[in-house]
Amino acid sequence: MNKGADAGAPVIVWFRQDLRLQDHAALNAALASGRAVLPVYVLDDDSSGAWAVGGAARWWLHHSLASLAENLTTRGATLTLRRGPAAEVIPALARETGAAEVHAGRMHEPWARQADDATAAALQRVGVELRLHRTATLFDLDSIRTKTGGIYGVYTPFARTCRALGPLHPPTPAPDHVPCPAPPQSDRLEGWGLLPTHPDWAGGFRETWQVGEAAAHDRLAGFLSKAVHGYDTGRNLPGQPGTSMVSPHLHWGELSPGQVWHTAEQAAQETGKGLEVFLSEILWREFAAYLLWHNPHMPEQPLRPDFARLAVRDDAGDLQAWQRGQTGIPIVDAGMRQLWQLGWMHNRVRMIAASFLVKQLLLPWQAGQAYFWDTLVDADLASNAASWQWIAGCGIDSQPFFRVFNPVSQGEKFDPDGAYVRAWVPELGRMPDKFVHAPWSAPQTVLAGAGVELGRTYPNPIADLPQARQRALDAYRTTVRRAAA
Repeated sequence: MNKGADAGAPVIVWFRQDLRLQDHAALNAALASGRAVLPVYVLDDDSSGAWAVGGAARWWLHHSLASLAENLTTRGATLTLRRGPAAEVIPALARETGAAEVHAGRMHEPWARQADDATAAALQRVGVELRLHRTATLFDLDSIRTKTGGIYGVYTPFARTCRALGPLHPPTPAPDHVPCPAPPQSDRLEGWGLLPTHPDWAGGFRETWQVGEAAAHDRLAGFLSKAVHGYDTGRNLPGQPGTSMVSPHLHWGELSPGQVWHTAEQAAQETGKGLEVFLSEILWREFAAYLLWHNPHMPEQPLRPDFARLAVRDDAGDLQAWQRGQTGIPIVDAGMRQLWQLGWMHNRVRMIAASFLVKQLLLPWQAGQAYFWDTLVDADLASNAASWQWIAGCGIDSQPFFRVFNPVSQGEKFDPDGAYVRAWVPELGRMPDKFVHAPWSAPQTVLAGAGVELGRTYPNPIADLPQARQRALDAYRTTVRRAAA
């Protein structure tokens, strides 16, 4: 608290990846001070560097900020927008408004933690305290420890410890009123250029997503009333609406993880195994954040250092074919096209497409992570990095390096009637189920009957799957042998 602040000095609430009014610890603390509250959002591309918000996520951010501003307006407050390094913008706002203190949600990204330290130091020089609150995770990431005080490196015991901590506090409601001082000068949201212009690639986004706090609750409620009942199996079937699709709402904090957990548990009597699997995935998200908190180099370097010496390929053509959904492997191409159209990809297909990139193509996982970062509306640094390292076999608690997804058998198992492939790869729309996941294996008469000409209407595979698998195994085994020597 700024001890020199007068009784009328406001407090700043610095919104970040917590763009909501319900269950918001920083906002609640600010309101409890009894002072006027100035809501602020800072677009800090400077501090985030290589991890500045990607293109698809910027689309979401625009609409989420618009929704938050509207929700604040109905409660008597105005959202102030500023752009620049937070360590400069927030102290400047504090001086400009005579703020008594600043409340914000704690972020776990390395660049954000550095920005917090710099912001806190700059505020301290003007006599203002930065108070950080838990708004983006279920637990304090520094407090989850093994019995010996160590850091968990495996998901299952981590999840067991989290569950043993007992029930979460019920989420808090949104305030009816947010007393706000006369707002300072603000940027115009439209002036930030977060939306695409020419070309406008967001048509599929607009058709698919409703953004904002109310929409987040609607989507969660719809999932818990229907798909969660069979979620343990339905989550693996990309041709069916079996997933929650709440990940972008969680990333941007339109829902808190505590709200998701608490709301889901209210349905426990009716949902059974599906609910348990869903909650385990909420804890996986928590585990990813935990890994990043304790391993800030995770987005750039393998958590198993020996795998930094893996002999990967550098093939811009193969990378581009993967990005564009033109690999000639139907389930992979379907996923990559869904990603481009919706800014989201079904989780099972994310694993298949990622495995194809890092195993069959032997391209670096960092290249896939970077593309996902730019094209996912739910791009989350912790989840993205942890998941790519899991697939690549180079992270903590990863799948074994010798496990290589066969995209054909994966497609046949999880998309048996080819509904998902046909939805996103219309060139194969008339292919029989038997050949839709491996059109190169179909007789010429079948291809002709389906109007498919390999190499013209649909690509030939860019990799021979058995040979590519063996190439990956050889490279990984060489790396493991060298590490053991």
